[in-house]
Amino acid sequence: TPAGLRKRDYEGFLCSLLLPAESRTSAFALRAFNVELAQIKDSITQKTTGLMRMQFWREAVENIYCDNPPHQPVATELWRAVKRHNLTKMWFMKIIDEREKNLDDRAYRNIQELETYAENTQSALLYLTLEMLGVRDIHADHAASHIGKAQGIVTCLRATPYHSARQKVFLPMDICMLHGVSQEDFIRGKQEKNVRDVIYDIASQAHIHLEHARSFSKKVPVKAYPAFFCTVALDDYLCNMRKVDFNIFHPSLQKKSTLLPLHLYIRSWKKTY
Repeated sequence: TPAGLRKRDYEGFLCSLLLPAESRTSAFALRAFNVELAQIKDSITQKTTGLMRMQFWREAVENIYCDNPPHQPVATELWRAVKRHNLTKMWFMKIIDEREKNLDDRAYRNIQELETYAENTQSALLYLTLEMLGVRDIHADHAASHIGKAQGIVTCLRATPYHSARQKVFLPMDICMLHGVSQEDFIRGKQEKNVRDVIYDIASQAHIHLEHARSFSKKVPVKAYPAFFCTVALDDYLCNMRKVDFNIFHPSLQKKSTLLPLHLYIRSWKKTY
């Protein structure tokens, strides 16, 4: 339900509200599907359980495309969305495959590995959102690719305090090594300059992707813009990060942004992303 989504993916919920009415319900279904998959990693103790749940979704998608969705609320809604917008099956499979690979609890070897993960999960969600908007356009896809990568990087950063508290660090190892920072430094919540430098480097990469996506916004059909309003939340987070000098553990970064609905409204009104 939208109410459940609102609780579990507040930003995704708000962004979906800004889509045209005929795409909104489908976007809720897509977001709910994403939340279902995202929660698997955090809710399992054994990898085999995770693999079984991923397999359930793989089969669910296969059956959705055979017009035989399983009796599961999210799957039923997804089936409706697939039929309504003729969505591409490959993107769903990419998301499931990539999330399954990610069940291995290990840090990304480098930023490229994190970007590949983001491309196959966050960008894939954006490609599906564009299909829901009836947009088939190379420039829109190109923007979606970069925005998805920025989203994946920011998601990884935002989850760092949560994961560190659970003795886990997923940040790209090459950047940590470059600054002589160990996983232990994050687990202890250190705030020395070299720890902040790691965060600065990773955040800069997200910023570069956003700038790139905007550099050719004039070529992107206006009809595609609502798919990209998630950039508002990314800008917000990166801006707040600068304010606290890239201290990832600063309490202000953990707060829900009360101004987000307003910022989103302004962005949609200005017709830009």
